[in-house]
Amino acid sequence: MCIGQTDMDDVISQYQRWKEQGEGLRSKAKQAMETRFHQLLVEAIRIAEEYKVDFGGTLKPPVQVTAFRYKPGAKGKGKKVAAKSKPGSAPAPAPVVAAAPAAPSAKTIALEKKLAQARKKLETAKAAGQPTRNLEDRVYEIEDELRLSTGGA
Repeated sequence: MCIGQTDMDDVISQYQRWKEQGEGLRSKAKQAMETRFHQLLVEAIRIAEEYKVDFGGTLKPPVQVTAFRYKPGAKGKGKKVAAKSKPGSAPAPAPVVAAAPAAPSAKTIALEKKLAQARKKLETAKAAGQPTRNLEDRVYEIEDELRLSTGGA
């Protein structure tokens, strides 16, 4: 059986319409993925800044991420992240207002000093390319002690 000229023209025109629809969907999907990626990065930055302010350290990215750099806000504290969010991004959650914390105990202050020293040693070892496993373990242990002494979760 031979396909007539008009049948071939119909098939070709249907294929071209299908291809155009696919390109439209592809470009919409590309734009949606880029927007979502940017939203996730903004959220990751907000979480990293909040973590640094609350716990005094930096978060480690997963092993698949080889580089993640951003410039912290001019204040360095990240307090005004919501004011800097771009239009179209997800609105920042309302800040949680907590009761004023009690004055830290002498044990807590001592642990915080130990933790700062241990983190400094860890960063120095990382910069020098030395093994850091023992130092990372020590930081983790001090963080646990601090968490337990302050009654944190």
